[in-house]
Amino acid sequence: MDFLSEHQPEMLPGNRQLPPTQGVIEAPHGTTIVAVTFPGGVVLAGDRRATMGNIIAQRDIEKVFPADEYSAVGIAGTAGLAVEMVKLFQLELEHFEKVEGAQLSLEGKANRLSTMIRSNLGMAMQGLAVVPLFAGYDLDREKGRIFSYDVTGGRSEEHNFAATGSGSIFARGAMKKLFRDDLTEEQATTLVVQALYDAADDDSATGGPDVARRIYPIITVITEDGFRRVTEEESSGIARAVLQKRLEEPDGPKAALL
Repeated sequence: MDFLSEHQPEMLPGNRQLPPTQGVIEAPHGTTIVAVTFPGGVVLAGDRRATMGNIIAQRDIEKVFPADEYSAVGIAGTAGLAVEMVKLFQLELEHFEKVEGAQLSLEGKANRLSTMIRSNLGMAMQGLAVVPLFAGYDLDREKGRIFSYDVTGGRSEEHNFAATGSGSIFARGAMKKLFRDDLTEEQATTLVVQALYDAADDDSATGGPDVARRIYPIITVITEDGFRRVTEEESSGIARAVLQKRLEEPDGPKAALL
């Protein structure tokens, strides 16, 4: 990123000149990303729908990517710019590891992503915002951590769970009621699917599990053993179990009053 800034700044996503436009630019947008920690790691997941205004632009978009061996990033906002930013971020981390012979700390990765988002502020002001969710396993602290961002690059560490995107308010509400400190990895993956289901239930831009087309949420798990993407067989099994239970309780599992 520094090299491009010095030699070809126009190649950076945030420095591209757009022609004059009237109103908001219509481009495919990624929607809901959720994350939850559990003892030993963190789960990051996203639905598969991309929207363009009131149209479903894509039903099976991928929004969650490995950043490196021990971290991942989920994208919400303008899909094309977000994917490009993720690729540049992956390259930055790989380049640092090759030059320094060691991985950047999780805190350093989160700060670097913040700088990249801030460089896109000009595009964000024209309606092409990128708002990712970053999660990883901190080898120094030996636990999973989650970082959220705003369009200016402002970074906040989230505790226990987090969500971003159009359905985030509904997903966060679901996680708030279902989260516990002693979740197992299996329970954490089920929790994020429940949260995405609730988001899809109330937000038209968020896609729920599509059994007919066999399109299920992308779920990733990051522990001391590294990044792992949950297989389609596993994610479909979780999604189908949630759907089956929702036939009995359409509003989902109930939290205790006291």
